[in-house]
Amino acid sequence: MPVPQLDDDKVRVIRWDFEPGAETGFHRHGWLYVVVPMMDGTLHIEFPDGSTTEAQLKAGVAYSRPAGVEHNVVNAGPGPLSFVETEVKAWPG
Repeated sequence: MPVPQLDDDKVRVIRWDFEPGAETGFHRHGWLYVVVPMMDGTLHIEFPDGSTTEAQLKAGVAYSRPAGVEHNVVNAGPGPLSFVETEVKAWPG
């Protein structure tokens, strides 16, 4: 599942590899994060209040979410799915 790529005082980069039906487990993002899918796929996303949504991923098309997001992410597609997630810990400048 998660494979750390880089973790320093400014960013954390993790590659996630999911087989069909695999999930992250509920977690909360403490920092703004950016996801870059490695392949097309479908995510089923569950929230603590019981609501859900589906997200269609396109290889190479990045998206971001703010700090504080809490969810469980499930590979809802028929094949493996991989993406790289970068959490931004610090804003230098």
